[in-house]
Amino acid sequence: MSTIVAPCTPAGGALGILRVSGPEAIQKTSSLFHPVSGAPLTERPGYSLIFGHLMDGDEVLDEVMVSVFRAPHSFTGEDVVEISCHGSQYIIHRALQLLIAAGCVMARPGEFTQRAFLNGKLDLARAEAVADLIAAQNAAQHRVALSQMRGGISRKLADLREKLLHLTTLLELELDFSDHEELEFADRTEIQQVANDIANEIARLTDSFAAGNAIKNGIPVAIIGAPNVGKSTLLNQLLQDDKAIVSDIQGTTRDTIEDTFVLDGTLFRLIDTAGIRHTEDRIEKLGIERSLAAAARAQIIILMNEPGVPFPEISTREDQTIIRLTNKTPEFQAINGTGLTWLHEQLLKASPVRQNNDEVLITNLRHKEALDKAHQDIIQVLTALAQGIPSDLVSEDLRACLHHLAEILGEITDNEVLGNIFSHFCIGK
Repeated sequence: MSTIVAPCTPAGGALGILRVSGPEAIQKTSSLFHPVSGAPLTERPGYSLIFGHLMDGDEVLDEVMVSVFRAPHSFTGEDVVEISCHGSQYIIHRALQLLIAAGCVMARPGEFTQRAFLNGKLDLARAEAVADLIAAQNAAQHRVALSQMRGGISRKLADLREKLLHLTTLLELELDFSDHEELEFADRTEIQQVANDIANEIARLTDSFAAGNAIKNGIPVAIIGAPNVGKSTLLNQLLQDDKAIVSDIQGTTRDTIEDTFVLDGTLFRLIDTAGIRHTEDRIEKLGIERSLAAAARAQIIILMNEPGVPFPEISTREDQTIIRLTNKTPEFQAINGTGLTWLHEQLLKASPVRQNNDEVLITNLRHKEALDKAHQDIIQVLTALAQGIPSDLVSEDLRACLHHLAEILGEITDNEVLGNIFSHFCIGK
């Protein structure tokens, strides 16, 4: 296994951190680091913090603090050294050059976290949560990512797998002792009840993806209405920015405009759309088609009109929330923000984040797809039990369910899946 190195902080700040991990991390760093006092780095115990000089030949490159973590008590499970230096771009780049010249290899994106997974320090669900925690931009994203990194999903899945393994054991014992009619290890009524509980729990986790995905990527909100009713003005008010061009000329907005804003810790993804009306203008028609497409993919639709102008007729789904808003009235005026507090309340009320109070939420599409497959498997188990199908065939579906849950935790995976997951991490994590 190679010894890898990467900066963990961007150059140009007051401080910079370089991380080194691998079997020779301490030795290679020690060849460049001179402590101000005491034993060399190679003789220091884990969890040591040492002040000294990072050397460039006979010259001092920088005064640094070095942290030592010895395997297996580190993030990666390997020997790890972290060098805290000044954030100068020159210092960081030169330190990298010196460490690579000493035999280190530049880390790939996510390679530190991947090594933590491969060395059993994290399961795959917790490893993926590391990236979500780094990318968190609001309180809700931070809360969910931290829960996942601390093992919220992992514990829930471990509980489900324990129940599945218990059922599998009972059924397979029944098969092993099928010649002894007087022995019964698996009561079918009990098995059906436990399997039904498992199916309900998997369904609940799968259903939580709506709230989890909204937290992670933002709740899509489409602003739909006839031309010139104030859609772009409303967008600018919600964003507190002049994102959209506002004009009294009908058809000014020819395409959808998207941006996000955070309201009480929840991320909303606003979509301003072209006004819906009959027109012969080819470009405007295209904008209207995109408006209808935006409405189709939104979770919340703000349907706008003004006095004397009807609400546009659009197709909606049962799972969409429609907020009807009449602009240019004493109660609501987008141009000066009158009534905006009421609209904020309506958006939060319609948020799937607020409607789902569960601690464990699914935010990762890979997890949802695996749970969908696991749910199909357990439904097949319930169907087989109801039809009196032999235990060996029921066991096959139980094992398939276990397999798909194990995929989420990374107990069953392949290099292609791992490469795809960790390639989206930043370098140095």
